[in-house]
Amino acid sequence: MNPKLSVNINKVATIRNARGGNNPDVVKVAMDCEAFGAEGITVHPRPDERHVRFNDVRALKSVVTTEFNIEGYPSESFLKLVEEVKPHQVTLVPDPPDVLTSNNGWDARQHQSFLKDVVSRLQAGGMRVSIFLNPDPAMVAYAATCGTDRIELYTEHYATEYPVNPAAAIRPYILTADEAIRAGLGINAGHDLDLHNLHYLRAHLPGLMEVSIGHALICDALYYGLRDTIGMYKSRLLPDLIL
Repeated sequence: MNPKLSVNINKVATIRNARGGNNPDVVKVAMDCEAFGAEGITVHPRPDERHVRFNDVRALKSVVTTEFNIEGYPSESFLKLVEEVKPHQVTLVPDPPDVLTSNNGWDARQHQSFLKDVVSRLQAGGMRVSIFLNPDPAMVAYAATCGTDRIELYTEHYATEYPVNPAAAIRPYILTADEAIRAGLGINAGHDLDLHNLHYLRAHLPGLMEVSIGHALICDALYYGLRDTIGMYKSRLLPDLIL
């Protein structure tokens, strides 16, 4: 099966919030993304609600018909929100409230007790859990011990190094994915993936199930339109690249 494309619509909410009101309409954009072929919708509500707001998350729950993925730091307020909404997947990200965007994976060894409790709590509510990890094979065993269903590989390092040396850029991700497969974990990926580097990742990363893409996809949509952009990203997830 081809990896699923989940569209992160945080940037749509950022544009809306810049002017107030409800333009663009985050809920409508999510519905359009699905109509145009997206297989999931991702949001990352932060405590200051600087892009997606908690009430957006509640509104999206009633309209998302594909896979709803909510990512964020597992504070008590975040956990109560996802327990209320019950998305298909919760992606646990270790970012403090003041960071601009997610910029690191969990140290699953150091935070193992905390993560184990959170994972168990979410799974008891019927939600699949993914833990955000750096490309480090040594972290996989600790993530597996936490009981997570999947890991999401933080791909900024890959995206930065890809233009210089794609094979070197992907190597630590392959090693980490191999460990995840041996541990029985599903594999997601996200951060700084775009039309240039996505297919190479898809072609070389074993076990890839889902990619979450927001910033680059929304930027490309300014030029190509949302429908065509989603089609272009989905083409990069095919076994053979079709342009």
